[in-house]
Amino acid sequence: MAQPFLENLKVLASQHLTEQSDIECKHFFSGAALYANGLICASLTPVGLAFKLPDDLCSELIESGAASPLRYFAKSPVKKGYVLFPDFDDLDGSSLTGYFREAVSGTVGD
Repeated sequence: MAQPFLENLKVLASQHLTEQSDIECKHFFSGAALYANGLICASLTPVGLAFKLPDDLCSELIESGAASPLRYFAKSPVKKGYVLFPDFDDLDGSSLTGYFREAVSGTVGD
């Protein structure tokens, strides 16, 4: 069941991170995760597309209603530092590229 998420995340990453070579997609829960510098920075699962972003950007996106707090499972705690786009197909390409780049750049020096 996770294979389509893995393939889709690979495609998205290759479209929006064209200059990145040090990223890797792996199976994660029932979906896939994008790793940069050995750290998860994004995931694509049945709940949607999630990014690890700076706290202020997470707050801004959640407060504006553009994104939701990330919960991988209905009763699990909110994953701090991440935002979820359940309907990411509605995002324009430049926004997706920006979120991917921000998520990857956040792994540098961690």
